[in-house]
Amino acid sequence: MATHQHYLLFKPYGYLSQLSSNDLHQKRKKKFLAELYSWPDGIMPIGRLDEKSEGLLLMTTDGKLSDHINRSGIEKEYYALVDGIPTEAQLEQLSQGIEIGINGKKYRTKPCGVKILETSPALPDRGKKIRDARHGPTTWLSITIIEGKFRQVRKMTSAIDCPTLRLVRIRIGSLKLKAIQPGEVLVWDGEV
Repeated sequence: MATHQHYLLFKPYGYLSQLSSNDLHQKRKKKFLAELYSWPDGIMPIGRLDEKSEGLLLMTTDGKLSDHINRSGIEKEYYALVDGIPTEAQLEQLSQGIEIGINGKKYRTKPCGVKILETSPALPDRGKKIRDARHGPTTWLSITIIEGKFRQVRKMTSAIDCPTLRLVRIRIGSLKLKAIQPGEVLVWDGEV
């Protein structure tokens, strides 16, 4: 029986959550995970983060583990810097579940944990400028979901008229980003 390998990665801003592409045009224009580390054969990301999102991405050679994490309702926590200052009513909308579009159809998200962070989180610099305070106030939110639809957190904050300016996944189950730096890879034991 083969021994599987598991890794934690801080996916940097601007990288796709895939190892490479067969599309020559995309290969020239995009950044891929294969550029960050010498991954073993058969490695795959567990879930995804879009190109503009950052943070904790789990990598494994174990397809069953990947399926388990994606389908079992394990919590995923994000820090989202949003445009504006959400009201209590808007935060309640998010926490109770909100209607977003998925694949051209309306979808109501499952209830989730939402709170305003009193101070800006200690995150590494993104490397790409985020608009500054001259364009209005911003707010850091902690959003904890148990599902993972395509661009879900971004669509949720947009639905309350507070679009996401920066999105960082900081936790999957009991695994936390902690002091890992963008592009850094750590070996992981496969426990969530």
